Amino acid sequence: MHSAVFLIEFGAIILGLGLLGRLAGRFHFSPIPLYLLAGLAFGTGGLLPMGASEEFVAIGAEIGVVLLLLMLGLEYTASDLVSNLKTQYPAGLVDFALNAVPGAAAALLMGWGPVAAVVLAGVTWISSSGVIAKVMGDLGRVGNRETPVILSVLVLEDLAMAVYLPIITALLAGVSLAAGSATLAIALGVAGAVLFVAVRYGRHISRFVSSDDPEKLLLVVLGLTLLVAGIAQQLQVSAAVGAFLVGIALSGEVAEGTHTLLSPLRDLFAAVFFVFFGLHTDPASIPPVLLPALALAVVTAGTKIATGYWAAKRAGIGVKGRWRAGGTLVARGEFSIVIAGLAVTAGIEPAMGPLATAYVLILVVLGPLTARYTEPVAARAGRRRTPSPPVLTVVPSQARSPADLKGQAQDPAGRA
Repeated sequence: MHSAVFLIEFGAIILGLGLLGRLAGRFHFSPIPLYLLAGLAFGTGGLLPMGASEEFVAIGAEIGVVLLLLMLGLEYTASDLVSNLKTQYPAGLVDFALNAVPGAAAALLMGWGPVAAVVLAGVTWISSSGVIAKVMGDLGRVGNRETPVILSVLVLEDLAMAVYLPIITALLAGVSLAAGSATLAIALGVAGAVLFVAVRYGRHISRFVSSDDPEKLLLVVLGLTLLVAGIAQQLQVSAAVGAFLVGIALSGEVAEGTHTLLSPLRDLFAAVFFVFFGLHTDPASIPPVLLPALALAVVTAGTKIATGYWAAKRAGIGVKGRWRAGGTLVARGEFSIVIAGLAVTAGIEPAMGPLATAYVLILVVLGPLTARYTEPVAARAGRRRTPSPPVLTVVPSQARSPADLKGQAQDPAGRA
């Protein structure tokens, strides 16, 4: 009986996702906000809560994030990643300064204390790699000139999480400096080792994975990705970082074949991820914290747009690409919820969970909109501010007879 209920619930979820995706496609709109609202309607405290398929949906959501980052990594080689990180690290510093400070300041203003301030700084700092990867794919911008800049900022954030998460875990647990330092050293070592292997031995990995049989290629790549992502997460490094590095380690025909084979799976599990996020949001917890969450969302949406614009400008991207880069970075998601969840579990501040949920829900709905409309809105505003050039009015001269013209030719001065 339990299996039958599970099949009914999960089948209804997949069918609903397909219909919502078709609706969004008809209006040329990203389906992510619709997926989130659907999860909100059928999750905890929603219209029709689902229970039998919750565990499977949670696993599917984790796989969705891993596949999104794997497919993103397939678009670029290891050398591209290293060169982008070397040139774009100032953008990472600007990103931290502009987007972590508002969260920390908001926590202090609400009287939550310094530890909560560090936690909320992380919530507002980190963009959602999963949401942004999906949005760029939906809008067909993966090959745009500003995309490497966006990826550089996202990768810097994800790598920074390898440092931030052990620190915040130690702060919340109140462990000693020595224990926290050991956790941090392990996280940095794992991230560095995976990056080194991807850069140095990427060709050998591609040769090992390569196969003319699509079935074998799919199984090997998917198994390798999940294995590396799981090991990375077990060692306090983001699973998203591990999956992304596996993607950049694969190149050539292997990358092309993997992209073709995994695209349908990515779309399926990515949709499940966004539904899962909505399923675990209780609508009743949102209204009390809606105003502060909305204010924080507006401020940090502006700071993210400024971050992307500055980073793209520094990379020599045109004005339109700068606005597209800024608008694309607005969405927050999985990392913000994970960070807030650590604080709630540790009992630091009970209101942290609902505030972070409302904040992320606002920006994860707003993110696809800013990605699509920031550039055209900025262009329209720029045209309004630019003054129109003066219009020269040509006053027609009086009509002249052929005799007058003949006389003027004989006497250029026009004398009588």
